[in-house]
Amino acid sequence: MHDLVRDPKQLGNVLRTARKRQGLSQTALALRVILRQADISKIENGYSPTKLRNLLAILAPLDLEMRVAARSKESWIGQE
Repeated sequence: MHDLVRDPKQLGNVLRTARKRQGLSQTALALRVILRQADISKIENGYSPTKLRNLLAILAPLDLEMRVAARSKESWIGQE
């Protein structure tokens, strides 16, 4: 799976899809990463002040990793 994420809402959608693919509820995921279910919900709904350490903790049980890459020129068209 290679999803392009450029904002908190897109990130939340990717995490929600991966969680559901794993067959996990928000509560089950929260227990695995020692967060509250409400925190998982906020992250999945694009709440932007998410702590990086919480995000990194969530990636592991979802079998995801974060990669940072330069934006392509095409990605800037219409963004200015």
